[in-house]
Amino acid sequence: MPVPAMPNSGIYPIAPTPFTEAGALDLDGQKRVLDCMIDQGVDGICILANYSEQFLLSDAERDTLLDLCLSHVAGRVPVIVTTSHFSTRLAAERSQRAAAAGASMLMLMPPYHGTALKADEAGIVEHFAAVAEASGLPIMVQDAPLSGVTLSVPFLVRLGAAVPQVTHFKVETAGAAAKLRSLIAAGGAAIQGPFDGEESITLMADLDAGATGTMCSALLPDLIKPVVTEHLAGRRAEAARLYAGILPLINYENRQCGLRACKTAMMEGGVIRSDAVRHPLEPLHPATRAGLLELAREADVLALKWGK
Repeated sequence: MPVPAMPNSGIYPIAPTPFTEAGALDLDGQKRVLDCMIDQGVDGICILANYSEQFLLSDAERDTLLDLCLSHVAGRVPVIVTTSHFSTRLAAERSQRAAAAGASMLMLMPPYHGTALKADEAGIVEHFAAVAEASGLPIMVQDAPLSGVTLSVPFLVRLGAAVPQVTHFKVETAGAAAKLRSLIAAGGAAIQGPFDGEESITLMADLDAGATGTMCSALLPDLIKPVVTEHLAGRRAEAARLYAGILPLINYENRQCGLRACKTAMMEGGVIRSDAVRHPLEPLHPATRAGLLELAREADVLALKWGK
């Protein structure tokens, strides 16, 4: 089966990992999650990311999900696989396995562990170079505050030059628009895929700065995609109008719910049976859940009715 090419623009939401109430993987639910996302017209799907609760999965569970997701998507859309790890050897092994399974792209954070263990810039370049060599796949750098690693614009440009497979950049730092604008200006054609993230909470500013894609959650990709499509087509006013209509829901997800939001909406819509998260994460407070669903119903997100 041919691996679909990864375009340089569009919407690539993160697939949540559904669990049973007892905390086991819900593999049938995972297939339904993927189908629901594809039915929303996504340009691709990212798996095993932070919003997939990757930090709560065992290595064996990662392997199970990798194989299930790639085989079930079956080339319908490109799949980006997150293979971050502090260990360069393990990140390379994960990446090699993702390539063998049919991934179109990898996404990695710079190597870090906790707040104190971080590689220097030379070590980061070597880390990404080893992953590139092991996988042969294009790579998206995830530039997010979670790592605690500062990735300056000059360094990102240098990383892309040193490791040509580093072509895409997901910028989630404070002032993302300014950083994207500077990155595009400094890197030129080497910055093939400047993306935003963080649930698309700064999407309009980031698109204005030159972002060509977004990696949001799976809560409302059906409503975020038209914003990107309209903006890239030069119809900024219409993009802004559409974005204004969904921003309250995006803000509520980002500030009140985090990764639990899309699971709650998907359970409500019959996509999955449970919105359980793994401890030490806790379920949404009933009042927060009610607030989320109120906004999701007002926006008429597809996930709320997909399984009904």
